[in-house]
Amino acid sequence: MATRHRNWNAQPAASWVFVVHFFVDKNALKLNKTHKIIHEIAKKPVSTVNVAAKDSYNPFPNYEYTGSIRPMYPLSAKRQVPDHIPRPEYAADGKPMAEVRAAGQPPRILTKEEQGKMRTACRLTREVLDIAASHVRPGITTDELDEIVHNATIERNAYPSPLNYRNFPKSVCTSVNEVICHGIPDQRKLQEGDIVNIDVSLYYDGFHGDVNATYAVGKIDEESQKLIRTTRECLDEAIKLCKPGALFRDLGKTIEPIARANGCSTVRTYTGHGIHELFHCTPNIPHYAKNKAVGTMKAGMVFTIEPMINLGSNWGEVHWPDNWTASTVDGKRSAQFEETLLYVFISDPGA
Repeated sequence: MATRHRNWNAQPAASWVFVVHFFVDKNALKLNKTHKIIHEIAKKPVSTVNVAAKDSYNPFPNYEYTGSIRPMYPLSAKRQVPDHIPRPEYAADGKPMAEVRAAGQPPRILTKEEQGKMRTACRLTREVLDIAASHVRPGITTDELDEIVHNATIERNAYPSPLNYRNFPKSVCTSVNEVICHGIPDQRKLQEGDIVNIDVSLYYDGFHGDVNATYAVGKIDEESQKLIRTTRECLDEAIKLCKPGALFRDLGKTIEPIARANGCSTVRTYTGHGIHELFHCTPNIPHYAKNKAVGTMKAGMVFTIEPMINLGSNWGEVHWPDNWTASTVDGKRSAQFEETLLYVFISDPGA
């Protein structure tokens, strides 16, 4: 789960509104019947891109979506975490106050014991992501993926980090097609040709792990394949730079040229972040060139790199009325990959 440069309630950019006029023979249909028909059309998906259960609905029918994906409510009930599983401070009220108190502090250097706990949390996170990915197929809903992630997490005696973080309602983020990040799992069924990012984070023994990847749903078009390849390359080349003494700001200098060379753009609003006992903290990791990130990498620091890459030249985003889901401004697709990194000195016998 990425952090943001701006406040959580950024307003969507303006877009054109197209109005369809229905011409009806007033002798054939009563006005109230016409009114009912129009409401039914607005309530139901207009194509197979939004297939869901028969009782599902778009909760924001008047919102001007930039692409074809629509939220499909109702959301399932909040999933329960057994009482014996330790949970982060925000689990009850949604408020990560320790993060607020730590804002502006320099990145922490973890002890050998803390590094061991961090590795365990990240290993478990990867296991859960791989389990979720194995279920990606046409016809499965993102809510079903959420249930799979939730169950796999608690089976490992861990807490799903996104659950109630700043009141996020689910245990994983699922971002489909033009959704950049923080998509809320719902009743929409994945369709042949979709791409979906699954962003898994869990909290185990006092530490958070965080990793994500973008997957093809069945057979995807060549443009989507290129987007996924480009995004993975952006992350891999950035990781190659990481070593004690490297500048955080140089990661974006590597990522953005790769994206541009492949006809893509790099999202600027969301960044990678420090992570350990806190879900999000310093350092801040922008993914674009000419950024002003402060600091150098040191052994024992832990942070994520998670570039979000859009097809085309527009890197901006707009937010759905749920105040979480971020989508591209032009409706083009977006992909993301994320790894959590920890570096230690090679001479360290505990490495």
